[in-house]
Amino acid sequence: MTPERRATVLLADDHTILTAGLVSLLQDRFDVLGTVVDGHLLVEAAERLRPDVIIADISMPSLSGLDALERLKKNGVTSRFIILTMHSDPDVAARAMRAGAAGFLLKDTAGDELVGAIEEVLNGRVYLAPAVTRGVIESLKSSAGTDRIELTWRQRDVLRLIVEGRRMKEIGTILELSTRTVETHKYEMMRVLGVSSTAELVKYAIEHRLIVE
Repeated sequence: MTPERRATVLLADDHTILTAGLVSLLQDRFDVLGTVVDGHLLVEAAERLRPDVIIADISMPSLSGLDALERLKKNGVTSRFIILTMHSDPDVAARAMRAGAAGFLLKDTAGDELVGAIEEVLNGRVYLAPAVTRGVIESLKSSAGTDRIELTWRQRDVLRLIVEGRRMKEIGTILELSTRTVETHKYEMMRVLGVSSTAELVKYAIEHRLIVE
């Protein structure tokens, strides 16, 4: 984002008290383009307004947040999508990431965590709430029957930590590698898998269960 332009955000939730609170929380840092109360209105508003970030609940009238996400991605809308929900089921989180979500947070999230998640996805990264990250990974490990991509064990170690939302320097500390070596592993995996961003790498890893042990 350029210094002159604030990121734009669209909110979708059928609980108007919650959305009012989110508007109050976010409007000092982002341009909140509006709020909608169901999935069909979300699709219409997102295609018309093209916000940088969409924050949406899963359970909404007429069309769920996940169905709206899948429809928007199919229609070529490139907004970064954050699910904000009460559902802590890791399978739901995994489905959201496979569908193209860039973030998954729970509604008891602190305000500063939500702001941080928005900043993360605006910078091309993926944000998973700590409460669901481990469950998502375990859900993927327990899934059976998938094609395996030939990555080295070290690359898989790096990939697992990327999916957990770790930064390059933190991964290096955990694996006793230099930050540059970690970045080299990441970019080599991106080359092998044919993806162009960290967010796409995480989505690919989840969709293809590359961190299954």
